Amino acid sequence: MDYKKELEGVFSGEVVTDGLKIEECSEDTSLFHIQPACVVMPKSVADIKALVGFAKNNPGVSLTARAAGTDMSGGPLTDSVVVSMTEHFNKILSVDGEQAVTQPGVFYRDFEVETLKHDAILPSYTASKELNAMGGMVANNSAGEKSLTYGKTEKWVRALKVVLSDGNEYEFKKLSRAELEEKKSLDGFEGKLYRDIDWIIHEQIELIKNEKPTVSKNSAGYNIWNVWDEASDTFDLTQLFVGSQGTLGLITEITFGLIKPKKHARMMVMFLRESNMSELGDLVNTVLKEKPESFESYDDKTFGIMLRIFPKLLKKLGGNPFKLMMDFLPEVKMILTGGIPKLVLMAEFTGDSEAEVVAAADRAEASVQASYKVSTHVTKSQKEGEKFWTIRRESFKLLRENVHGKHTAPFIDDISVRPERLPEFLPKLYAIMADYKLVFTIAGHIGDGNFHIIPLMDYSRPDFIEIIRDLSKRVYALVGEYGGSITGEHNDGLIRTPFLDQMFSADMLQVFAEVKNTFDPDRIFNPHKKVDGDMELLFASIKKEAKD
Repeated sequence: MDYKKELEGVFSGEVVTDGLKIEECSEDTSLFHIQPACVVMPKSVADIKALVGFAKNNPGVSLTARAAGTDMSGGPLTDSVVVSMTEHFNKILSVDGEQAVTQPGVFYRDFEVETLKHDAILPSYTASKELNAMGGMVANNSAGEKSLTYGKTEKWVRALKVVLSDGNEYEFKKLSRAELEEKKSLDGFEGKLYRDIDWIIHEQIELIKNEKPTVSKNSAGYNIWNVWDEASDTFDLTQLFVGSQGTLGLITEITFGLIKPKKHARMMVMFLRESNMSELGDLVNTVLKEKPESFESYDDKTFGIMLRIFPKLLKKLGGNPFKLMMDFLPEVKMILTGGIPKLVLMAEFTGDSEAEVVAAADRAEASVQASYKVSTHVTKSQKEGEKFWTIRRESFKLLRENVHGKHTAPFIDDISVRPERLPEFLPKLYAIMADYKLVFTIAGHIGDGNFHIIPLMDYSRPDFIEIIRDLSKRVYALVGEYGGSITGEHNDGLIRTPFLDQMFSADMLQVFAEVKNTFDPDRIFNPHKKVDGDMELLFASIKKEAKD
């Protein structure tokens, strides 16, 4: 198909069918390589409406939104049309101390510059906040280091504008019962949409309640359990779009709620040895009793890479190199007395005064030292804690850029269980991993029980695909046994959609299919993600060699 010719006259943005842009949009940070037939860069809502009309008039053409391309699940990959938003849908429309309105192609790093002018932030920012964009945060229901206290992106989306499969743009926000009934009375696509989703929820309410994940972080399936709030009798369809990976429509505008960050912080750092690992679950729950705002972790392999690239790290941190080296003396002392830690835990306490955060960190340290033989250190300033945040935020990038011979292979990278289940869950997880004799790293949001397990593998090894198939099934079965989620943040995409039956019943999967059918009966938006999982497509799309 000659996409340029077909779109001529109705589309004002760029249309690309070869060259570097096609290659760029063939990959994200996942295992996959899928070359799109075309990349389009819309300049206006009218352009997006024209794209929907084009897809509807050409069976087999689909539209997959792409922002920064940092997804780890294959979410923005397609062999049809990629709709790239960062070129033109990249404007911040308004900001005040309580909310911000933005287009989806804005990078978070630019968004935060503007919100900080109003002493405010979006607290669901990710570890890759220097790289990711706002549309991807909504599409994946992203979360990060502050989500232990402030929750995921789903809690901060106030309104969305979306072009749906009928080719029109609609605004969605939380509605009262009276407002919902008014929407349901409308003729046409919008009224039917509200009627059908309301019917699905009330027809399947017990199933939906029973299968709602009980973990604090979940991006699996459609977020239907959050649409109707029974207590307040409110109805919010933004909750279906958040985490939907662009499978229900194309987002054109987002309104986020913001918070004012706490002014003071102290971090308690813990170095765990091999002998401590059996106590990890209990230790985590001990620290959680003191209510840290953030509770993160990274493992010995990440720590080892940090030591190897120490000069680069100092440059990244900035400031006086000699002073920075002196700042690491407490950690050097802990290494000299106990060796390289198996796991580094970071619990940060925030508050409105210096005395408040120091007291909280000291209490947490005393609780840990009273029960566990763990090396601990409370930072002397908020600035001192930044060195650990830099390592944690950069951990995946460090692995991709500095491990030679093997490459990051994210496929069981985002499991989540309730922290109180960790003492039972973790030994079983480690036993499964031991069967495969893999080198792997663990980092993540340990306070949420959300682990990022990244095997380091040779993509050309003959059993590569078999390991992905077998290990995924075993790990996800264990996660299901403990009532967890197979994806706390990174979403289903190509890599996990075929495995959703290990987390949800056939009836719940049918509910997800009904949601998709209501919004997108012709499957023009990002097919094979969230529903219609395709195991053959999954394995056929895996890169034959890594390009880390």
